[in-house]
Amino acid sequence: MTLKPHLILTFTLVTLLAGLASAQMAAQAGPAPGQTAPAAAAPSSSKDGPAQAYTLPPDKLAKAIVLNKIRLTLEFAGTFWGLAVLWLLLSTRAAAGLERWAQRVSLRRWIQGVVFFAVFFVITTLADLPLSAIGHAVSLHYTISVQGWLSWFGDVAKGLGVNMAVGTMILLLFNWVVRVSPRGYWIWAWVITMPLIVAGVIAEPVVIDPLFNKFEPLSATHAALVGKLEMVVARTGTAIPPERMFLMKASKKTNGVNAYVTGLGSTKRFVMWDTLTDRMPDDEVLWVFGHESGHYVLNHIPKGIAISAVSIFIVFWACARFAEWMVRRFGPRWQIDSMASRAGFLTLLFALSIASFLLEPASNAVSRHFEHEADVYGQEAIHGIVADPQKTAVGALNDIGAAWLEDPDPSAFVEFWTYNHPSTKNRANFAAHYDPWANGGHGRFFDK
Repeated sequence: MTLKPHLILTFTLVTLLAGLASAQMAAQAGPAPGQTAPAAAAPSSSKDGPAQAYTLPPDKLAKAIVLNKIRLTLEFAGTFWGLAVLWLLLSTRAAAGLERWAQRVSLRRWIQGVVFFAVFFVITTLADLPLSAIGHAVSLHYTISVQGWLSWFGDVAKGLGVNMAVGTMILLLFNWVVRVSPRGYWIWAWVITMPLIVAGVIAEPVVIDPLFNKFEPLSATHAALVGKLEMVVARTGTAIPPERMFLMKASKKTNGVNAYVTGLGSTKRFVMWDTLTDRMPDDEVLWVFGHESGHYVLNHIPKGIAISAVSIFIVFWACARFAEWMVRRFGPRWQIDSMASRAGFLTLLFALSIASFLLEPASNAVSRHFEHEADVYGQEAIHGIVADPQKTAVGALNDIGAAWLEDPDPSAFVEFWTYNHPSTKNRANFAAHYDPWANGGHGRFFDK
């Protein structure tokens, strides 16, 4: 049940430009290393529930503990390696050399920029490839992924293609802004970024998503299930007609289960993976749908964009100052004389990447809050539709956690820093205790 993290907070230009491809792949191949979820949701109990609602059998528990350590290691290794690659491009003067080479390719400045940033995406993709391949090999070993290597490399190539086609043009635009407005460029960059984020959210379901997975109307193969989902639609009052319910053929690539909402306006839609619809009881699928309906009703995507607007404004200002300091301090050594140069522009990307890492806990805290709200909404939405909403929610969360082999007892630090959802442990414990209608009470979102 994913409200896609990259739609909630976009702290860097790299995330904005490359995220549509890379985050799409990550969301549909399973959680990124260490990013399965956490958040302390304090149980609001009216009757006793199990002390630990999410459990795994001994064999899966042993695998989950090892797997999540590997995921966490790969995540932090990937972050620091990404920063190291940017630093090496600058400090070894490779970026300056690449710019000189691009200048020899053509006398036209915009063509030089296209060449420079396209090659930049190729370099960073190749640098990321070994750790990404290790992550995929681990997923195959633990049977989370079933995607063959040829298909996996195909997705990597598609992601690179999207980045080169779209990302190169936008980086070229931002680099031009820095050149024509050397003092106020960060404000103009912020002004440009916001409509680009909105455009990306609108376009992703119809332009990017189909490049990586096959989608079909949910009603085409699950007409009876759609009929049950419409009971939840009637209770929640959400405008989610059957034509906006889609099935994603995830089973070709993963054994994980998931669902998500995406898009804005005419592209807004609800997507279920076929692994979820085919392997979980209908009552549990209704809870998942209720959770996703919560994202609709509670306007989490628009709220996330609004939070991004404020956050990015501050981040762009701070990173501009830091990047300018780097150019003054290291520019002569790096053969960079200005941030307006393509090589100098990479200092801004480096600063934004650092900010993205440092602000990850804040971004994830917002995401966890939204996900917890959606959990509450989903459990209330199926009240009166399924026999036991608490048991249904706990069962769904156990099935989801087992499918991804999520650690039943992650450390508090890991939850704080890396999880964009409340942990399955905390979610299931909350669901087991949450019964607001006991003793004549009422729910947070529904009176009855």
